[in-house]
Amino acid sequence: QVQLVESGGGLVQSGGSLRLSCAASGRTFSNYRMGWFRQAPGEERVLVARILRSTGDTYYAHSVKGRFTISSDNAKNTVYLQMNSLKPEDTAVYYCAAHIQGDINYYTSYAYWGQGTQVTVSS
Repeated sequence: QVQLVESGGGLVQSGGSLRLSCAASGRTFSNYRMGWFRQAPGEERVLVARILRSTGDTYYAHSVKGRFTISSDNAKNTVYLQMNSLKPEDTAVYYCAAHIQGDINYYTSYAYWGQGTQVTVSS
């Protein structure tokens, strides 16, 4: 059974940092493009960052560029999201997923969703 499990969320003050982890099991995603998404209450799930694991190429949403860093440890089959200088507007449930086909910036093109991890940033 293929699973992605997110962890590392929590409550942090504005300006603080968190490191999210996305551990894969059931298959190797070493050649996949992996994405971190977030979804705030009442809003659509949006892409935060993505990485092509075979090359290390990355992309960041404008709202997090310069503050968040996505990385991959292929030996551990894990993708990370280092989040610095957190703001209250970063509050959301964060998910990781693997790109399957279609638009690489849209959540409907991704699969193997985890259960998500809550990130709450207080002002």
